[in-house]
Amino acid sequence: MTSGLQYESVWDALEEDPVRVQNLKLRSALLIEITEKLRSLDLTQAKAAEILCINQPRVSALLQGKISRFRLDSLVDMAHRLGLNVSIQVAA
Repeated sequence: MTSGLQYESVWDALEEDPVRVQNLKLRSALLIEITEKLRSLDLTQAKAAEILCINQPRVSALLQGKISRFRLDSLVDMAHRLGLNVSIQVAA
């Protein structure tokens, strides 16, 4: 039997703090884009680590989607190093 609750995203279901939910949504979107770009480049993890200026175990964590290991600012840095354009829109 389901509870009947509907959530906008999985983060809304998992986290009660709306500030944390927003942060997780942004980090998740960046992590997905970075992972897709890395996979499209078909790099070794060692080469990806060199490009991203991180170590190979961090690349592995990134590719495994371990979002809790990455802050928003570090993901923005990685996206930039891969040539991805990151922008944020703020609305009331």
